[in-house]
Amino acid sequence: MMDPGTMLSFLKEDMPFGDLTSEAVIPADLTASAVIRAKEACVIAGLEEAAFLFDHLGAGVVTPVKDGDAVAAGTIVMEIRGPARAVLAAERTALNIIGRMSGIATAAREAVDAVRAVDPVVRVASTRKTCPGLRTLDKKAAMLGGAVSHRFSLSDMVMIKDNHLALVGLEEAVRRAKAHSPYHKVEVEVESAKDAVRAAEYGADIVLLDNMTPEGVREAVAALMAAGQRDNVVVEISGGVSRATLPLYAGAGADIISMGALTHSVRNVDVGLDVVPDGE
Repeated sequence: MMDPGTMLSFLKEDMPFGDLTSEAVIPADLTASAVIRAKEACVIAGLEEAAFLFDHLGAGVVTPVKDGDAVAAGTIVMEIRGPARAVLAAERTALNIIGRMSGIATAAREAVDAVRAVDPVVRVASTRKTCPGLRTLDKKAAMLGGAVSHRFSLSDMVMIKDNHLALVGLEEAVRRAKAHSPYHKVEVEVESAKDAVRAAEYGADIVLLDNMTPEGVREAVAALMAAGQRDNVVVEISGGVSRATLPLYAGAGADIISMGALTHSVRNVDVGLDVVPDGE
């Protein structure tokens, strides 16, 4: 889960000076029960985070399902009981988190299933194309859907991209990266079969085939095999991969398919909270 201080800042954002409506019309001593339902089939995610928010405000939570479960439309995913004001105060923030994370998890599960249907060995990865400030939640949601995580941050590994190459050049960039640290993998982004082979020969651990067609990926993999380098590198695909083109890329011979769309084009899952006073 994201660090508690950041999680609580989400509540502060939504009620910087309290919940004016509830404080005006809801008695302070009124308790209530509520349920959160998935209004559509999805892979549910964000329950841990939502539960933390309700708990912080003094409401108890039970989750009949767990993060990462596939649920049908109408499924109750969370039961809440406590001060009515607390339930209402956390409602929108909790639903926003569950909706966004479930959207990402669902998209990731669909992508993983589509790839596995073609080649069960190929992995789907999320990228750094996340909402600023929400990367921890976005990445976690993608993993709950079955995707692996590419770099979480610039500090994780060496990834030499086109702008690095424009300033230094491929051979020199790889040489410097390998000399800088023996403890980090070196990935190189290339746009041609020729450069894929060059990157492998210079010592890259991962070759990223950027914005290539499925046919271009096959050509690059064949070139690596012809040069005796295929077994020396992990081959990754990135750029322009969509749900529709996934099966074509999955059968092109790479090891990993990175999809920025998992987190940069999120469609929230529809979830809702219904509350009733205790005793009704």
